[in-house]
Amino acid sequence: MKSEKILIFGAGGFAREVAWLIEAINKNYEIQGFIDDTHDQHEKIINNIPVFGLDEAYNRFPFSKIVVAVGDPCGREVVVAKSKNKNFLFESIIHPKTEMSKWIEMGEGTIICAGNILTTNINIGKHVHINLNCTIGHNVNLGDFNTLAPGVHISGWVNTGKRVYIGTGAVIINGKKDKPIFIEDDVIIGAGACVTKSLLKNNTYVGVPAKVIRT
Repeated sequence: MKSEKILIFGAGGFAREVAWLIEAINKNYEIQGFIDDTHDQHEKIINNIPVFGLDEAYNRFPFSKIVVAVGDPCGREVVVAKSKNKNFLFESIIHPKTEMSKWIEMGEGTIICAGNILTTNINIGKHVHINLNCTIGHNVNLGDFNTLAPGVHISGWVNTGKRVYIGTGAVIINGKKDKPIFIEDDVIIGAGACVTKSLLKNNTYVGVPAKVIRT
């Protein structure tokens, strides 16, 4: 069987976790390298995987697909744009221990780690990261470049904008069909927070219930 060639954009902790995730998938993937476009780790070997700059990776592997393992939503958006300028295509990576119904739509470049449960009628945007052991209820819409840290729980009828970051162990309670909860663009939700109502864009929220601490 011909192997699927994969490059991982990123060379930090989450990139190493994504490499492990790819190895756990029952598919003939071949990881060709990490990409670090900051020159910090070029020519290094991390967990037996070489590190390249973006230009070198393109010159060596122009037909490989990329998965972007940059945890920060804004940084991920920048990296995706750089990769598109090189005409790279993107791969979605889903751990085999993910429970999910067939009523889920998913954009390119999504990463879903082990232990997640996604129920039904869920729409996931492009380049979304869903880390370990999260749950997502019915009628949830996640915007492009969202990050769900480990242990996030989102109940039904919740919509998020772009570049939303939801910290470890945070909870978003359920909205209603006629009154869903909206998390607007560029919101940061702190670890352990409990969101009980819609949140306005560009703000950071923490606590139980979640309240704004920074704009």
